[in-house]
Amino acid sequence: MSEKALEHNQESFIQIENRQLRVHQYGNKGQAVVLLHGGGTDSGLLSWKETIPALAETHRVIVPDWPGYGESELMEDVFSLDRMGELILALLDAMDLSSAALVGVSMGGGAALNFALRWPDRVNSLVLVDSYGLQERVPLQMLSWLMVRVPFLIRWTWVWMRRSRWITRWALAGIFHQKDAVSPELVEEVYRAVQNRNAARAFYAFQRFEVLPDRLRSCYQEQLYGIDVRTLLIHGEKDTLVPLEWAREAAGRIPHAELAVMPQCGHWPQRENPELFNNILAAFLEIRPSE
Repeated sequence: MSEKALEHNQESFIQIENRQLRVHQYGNKGQAVVLLHGGGTDSGLLSWKETIPALAETHRVIVPDWPGYGESELMEDVFSLDRMGELILALLDAMDLSSAALVGVSMGGGAALNFALRWPDRVNSLVLVDSYGLQERVPLQMLSWLMVRVPFLIRWTWVWMRRSRWITRWALAGIFHQKDAVSPELVEEVYRAVQNRNAARAFYAFQRFEVLPDRLRSCYQEQLYGIDVRTLLIHGEKDTLVPLEWAREAAGRIPHAELAVMPQCGHWPQRENPELFNNILAAFLEIRPSE
């Protein structure tokens, strides 16, 4: 991350619902852009490490950690997209922002989508990156439901990842398409994030709530026609967790949507091909909603 991009870096804790939410801020000019990370082993700086420098010189970049992730305190009742949407509202209010551009990946994309549907006047533009909330089900839906109903399976998965960088690398390779993009440095970053037991607890609660025997609880496809804000869907061509077909369907339903398909990328395209991702995102954010 460049020194210039970090020049106006501010790190703070914001009190929300009697819990401390870690928020990183970069840059001090241009429109506010809130970057929302995903679930599992993620955090704000882990997801958006390569994106922040590309935006910080021209935007006010706000990067929160979801409760339990990164340095934010765990909030036991935050396990649904509805609650995450409410946290985004509380964050904007706490930072005295009437509106912002929302960029969310995976679970963070689902939360951004939830927020845009409920408080559209607070969203300047919406960017959904391999977003949760678009698909009705996952592959092997019943098996996924059974797995999240057997706590020791999930617990031991995290235990082995915390003990082994090889297991961490193997897990990363499952969401990347280009295996050579899984660098030793990235493995080390994710391995450190895996040590956060609160993140495991937070994501497990989310999975238990969202994964039903025959479907996922939150699928917004039927509501997408009502989104009246400039929207960009960025999607990895080879995403196996949220297959591209769901993003294509969503782009056809959102009135002002664009779809940017990132070739040879999986579920975490901003880390798999950051240069291309940053070019796509920056070009979209440079256009004001009124233009």
